[in-house]
Amino acid sequence: MTADPARPPARRIRVVAVMSCVALAVLAADAISKAQVLARLPGHPPVRLLDGLITLGLTFNAGAAFGVGTSYTAVIALIVCGVIVYIIRTARRLRSLAWTIALGLLLGGATGNLGDRLFRAPGPLRGQVVDWINLPHFPWTFNLADASISCAAVLIAALALCGVRIEGNPVIAATSAAPAADPECSS
Repeated sequence: MTADPARPPARRIRVVAVMSCVALAVLAADAISKAQVLARLPGHPPVRLLDGLITLGLTFNAGAAFGVGTSYTAVIALIVCGVIVYIIRTARRLRSLAWTIALGLLLGGATGNLGDRLFRAPGPLRGQVVDWINLPHFPWTFNLADASISCAAVLIAALALCGVRIEGNPVIAATSAAPAADPECSS
């Protein structure tokens, strides 16, 4: 019996489902947290939690990460659209669970902030992102989508440094001798 080439393998379906679930969980947490912040924080002083370890205060960010590029909100939104399309197209090649989770975090975070840019004032492609989390000794305020994007970036960097490919295959060394396995990267 031959496999139907039009039907993707079950493993591919599972990894895309995992990526989608991670992205939807991030998107839901980000949307719910922003709705709560917008309902409870306007007009109130910042809320200090855990003896000042976390401060909750409402700010609006028209720029990219760390407030960079505030006059390029539409360009940033279009770039994010491109990133989202790229992630979705790349999902067809996913075979690594770690990459699946990393791209799910990135997709959920990017989609959460894009939603703000599309649907918040002052208008489509010019909307400001709702930020509300601040840490001591960290000058920028961020949200759950930003945290998800940052976690994805760290995970992607670790996977790249460890030679783990999206397809799940390790990067093959150029020499014929196999290098010793790095204990930091094996899992």
